[in-house]
Amino acid sequence: MPLGDLATAHALIAHLRGRARRERQLQLDTALRPPPPEPTACCGRGCNGCVWEGFYEALHHWRVDALALLG
Repeated sequence: MPLGDLATAHALIAHLRGRARRERQLQLDTALRPPPPEPTACCGRGCNGCVWEGFYEALHHWRVDALALLG
């Protein structure tokens, strides 16, 4: 699933946190690390290398690590 909008990002984070609680009885944010924080300094001009691009890239890596932890 590509990450490119905030609603999808929030749904993904909630899904993986819930799955960790159900399947492994663990808090994903302490077993792994919290997902990256949402940017607060976007200028809204669609810059190349926008802070949102960095957020979605970091969230992708968090998802990969979370899925590996959940097996």
